[in-house]
Amino acid sequence: MTVQNFSSTLRISRVRLADIGLLAGRFLLALIFVHEGFALTLHFGRVVQTMAQLGISLPLVIAVIALQIGAGLSIGLGLLTRFGAIALGLFCLATATMFHTNFANQNELLHFEKDLAIAGGMFVLAIAGAGALSFDAHFNRR
Repeated sequence: MTVQNFSSTLRISRVRLADIGLLAGRFLLALIFVHEGFALTLHFGRVVQTMAQLGISLPLVIAVIALQIGAGLSIGLGLLTRFGAIALGLFCLATATMFHTNFANQNELLHFEKDLAIAGGMFVLAIAGAGALSFDAHFNRR
């Protein structure tokens, strides 16, 4: 095997490994939002009642559910991934700053930090893109 062939083989392996990593990362990031969106849908009446007590209106509850399911599926499938990642990254920042700022409560601090970490992952995904194992890549090849 020549040095050039070895280099080409190594590059192909890295691309495939990177794409598998992006796919796994997309699935893990999407899981929390798709799951939560469906959980909110299954308990819709109770969710609306609880959110109303926090001053959150019905249209906003519906928009949040649609965002979580729609953008979550977008990321999981790798379809319009960058848009879904930016939307969910901004959503996580908003959630952290609106609901998890009681830092005297260790649990709230943990949720704040997790929301920031997820937002960071979403922004990295928005920059990196979905990778080759995605609908985005499939449609871009055409």
